[in-house]
Amino acid sequence: MQATIHTFDNDTGSGTVLTDNGRLLTVDHATFAKSHLRHLRLGQRVSIEVGGEGVTRLWIEGIGPGQRIR
Repeated sequence: MQATIHTFDNDTGSGTVLTDNGRLLTVDHATFAKSHLRHLRLGQRVSIEVGGEGVTRLWIEGIGPGQRIR
């Protein structure tokens, strides 16, 4: 699923994303830490997986082992 960074606090490593269908979901510190990303900026497009507690996986297409930019 695709989403846009809505809020992000570098100090806490948490924030929110707005999905393409209008849902506002939470990204907690643990999910951000697992992404291996160092920073997110408002308006940035990301790929996400969603579970019962909000975003469970976060990444940017083309960044990471074995990924290519499309």
